Amino acid sequence: MKNAAVIENKSQLVEYLAAGCKPESEWKVGTEHEKFGFRWSDYSPLDYDSDGGIRDILAGLRDNHGWQAVEEDGFLIALKRDGASITLEPGGQLELSGAPLATIHETCRETNQHLREVRSVADPLGSGFLGMGFHPTATLDEIPWMPKGRYQVMRRYMPKVGRLGLDMMKRTCTIQANLDFGSEADMVKKFRVSLALQPVATALFANSPFKEGRYNGFLSYRSHIWTDTDPDRCGILPFVFEDGMSFERYVDYMLDVPMYFVYRDGKYLDASGKSFRDFMAGKLDVLPGELPTIGDWEDHLTTAFPEVRLKQFLEMRGADGGPWRRICALPAFWVGLLYHQDSLDQAWELVRNWRLEEHQYLRDQVPRYGLCTPFRGGIVRDLALRVLDLSRQGLQARARLNERGEDESKYLDTLQIIADTDTTPAERKVGKYYSVWEKNLDHLFEIFAY
Repeated sequence: MKNAAVIENKSQLVEYLAAGCKPESEWKVGTEHEKFGFRWSDYSPLDYDSDGGIRDILAGLRDNHGWQAVEEDGFLIALKRDGASITLEPGGQLELSGAPLATIHETCRETNQHLREVRSVADPLGSGFLGMGFHPTATLDEIPWMPKGRYQVMRRYMPKVGRLGLDMMKRTCTIQANLDFGSEADMVKKFRVSLALQPVATALFANSPFKEGRYNGFLSYRSHIWTDTDPDRCGILPFVFEDGMSFERYVDYMLDVPMYFVYRDGKYLDASGKSFRDFMAGKLDVLPGELPTIGDWEDHLTTAFPEVRLKQFLEMRGADGGPWRRICALPAFWVGLLYHQDSLDQAWELVRNWRLEEHQYLRDQVPRYGLCTPFRGGIVRDLALRVLDLSRQGLQARARLNERGEDESKYLDTLQIIADTDTTPAERKVGKYYSVWEKNLDHLFEIFAY
């Protein structure tokens, strides 16, 4: 149920973000991942209505695994269970938004259970799912739209503000980790460190080198797509590194991000390009005289797409979709860096003197060159090795053990191999594409499906 409290002044928006502050003992991690559905018969994308399509996948999860249905205009569009949800991205990408959990061990169990459940439903239907950052074979027109009202608003608006917005909506998948903060100062430090180091995550998780069956010239084409999606709501957020960064400064940024929609009585009203400031003054033309609610603000916060996004927690948004091990590795990477004070402090010392031009340089170059991107007399791989070491120290210091007595640092091993070998997942796939696969990406589905 959305918060119906009416917004009468900006301080309420600041207080909403500040309400996310919580003591360290209550810090959790939430993990989200998206995946492409396909038909095993021809590897084509799943639509919504056909037999074995997205609707049948959702219905199977509802009927066989105790998920509660969420409908919109009579369409089954989401599921909820135990603090987690399964939702649809615009092109039918299936997303698990995991529950806030105390350890990476719990996150990994949750992810593993989800993938088992999805496969148990999909296999009898002749369907499968693949974790990649960008759809490797399908054209934009070959991927059907899902029946969700907000996506129809975005679909009309995106081509007005960038060349690749529809690609972002229909052909990308990500892994995301959501982390807590203890105070405004803690939020600022974590925001700065994670925003500066997001290109390191992009490099380590780079897994989108193909477009429409061919090598596209990038290692993370998904990351590149965000550079030409919508300049009003994407980018590196220079103000985060400036003096005076605060909850209020982020509110000011969000008030300048154009709106997409307002949700009323089960319908999405098209407010694309309009001002939330005008809405707060009762001057939104689609709802004349009406003031926004906190629920409207919560919706608006989801419509900005920087590499790190602030809600009542911080969202890490720089990683391509990938296999089970990397779904577990992303929250481990960020928890180790941000939830251990010494690791956070050392990471801050690592990035605090970077110039704005260097932040932008990494954002622009890493999607193409990955770990081999030149930086400060070395390459991004050197930075990745240092950051992985800090993250491992943080996870070992947390000492959250599983039933075998292992701490959470084990989940970094898959990233350590990538950094040690200086070879991203994308580069491994490109190598196979030009050799044993003989440029046939059917092998990709057969080998890497969940």
